[in-house]
Amino acid sequence: FPVTIGRDKDVANAIRYAADNGARIINMSFGKSWSPQKNAVDEAVRYAESKNVLLVHAAGNDGKNIDEQPNFPKDQFDDGTYCSTWLEVGASNYDTDNIAADFSNFGKKGVDLFAPGVDIYSSIPNNGYKLNSGTSMASPVASGCAAMLLAYYPQLSAKEVKEIMQDRNYNTLPNPRRYNNIFELRKEKNKYLLEIMPIIAQNYVLLSYDSFIRNQENYLKILQH
Repeated sequence: FPVTIGRDKDVANAIRYAADNGARIINMSFGKSWSPQKNAVDEAVRYAESKNVLLVHAAGNDGKNIDEQPNFPKDQFDDGTYCSTWLEVGASNYDTDNIAADFSNFGKKGVDLFAPGVDIYSSIPNNGYKLNSGTSMASPVASGCAAMLLAYYPQLSAKEVKEIMQDRNYNTLPNPRRYNNIFELRKEKNKYLLEIMPIIAQNYVLLSYDSFIRNQENYLKILQH
């Protein structure tokens, strides 16, 4: 379910509308540097979280560190707690010399992962198509991946989907039908083995911020193949 609006009251109403009408994933390709009615948005986000909705938000295109310069809406509530089902998405680049797009906002805490966001072939008004760039392109990619994951495993919670998409600890891509339920995917120390994206992982590389920093050389090799 896409949500594309600007005023805080509209943001809050749109989130509630989507949650009340059965959305399991809300894509939010918008953002701003201020939030005069943040309390209303926070209440709507808490409501969506309580209904097991994954909220996927574009990190913004100002090339700034949103740990230091906030971008709204965001996953942190005014009381200091965080939404557990919020996924903040930056834009990655196909250029292997600079995987993170130069315009993309970033942040060790503020951005959860990066998804393709440069020269994405996209629909435009009047039945047209063109190449567009931005975190507004990257966020729907992440939302689509989450939707495919839920299509395979509808029993997953929104929090589990977020955790799986951020986890890079997998080596093989087995047939998902060999598993009867999510609990059969547990391995050592009750940690989920991210083997359950047989189609998603073959098409997109979703980079968590910390994992990207730790494994930059490996990701470069992956993208060069």
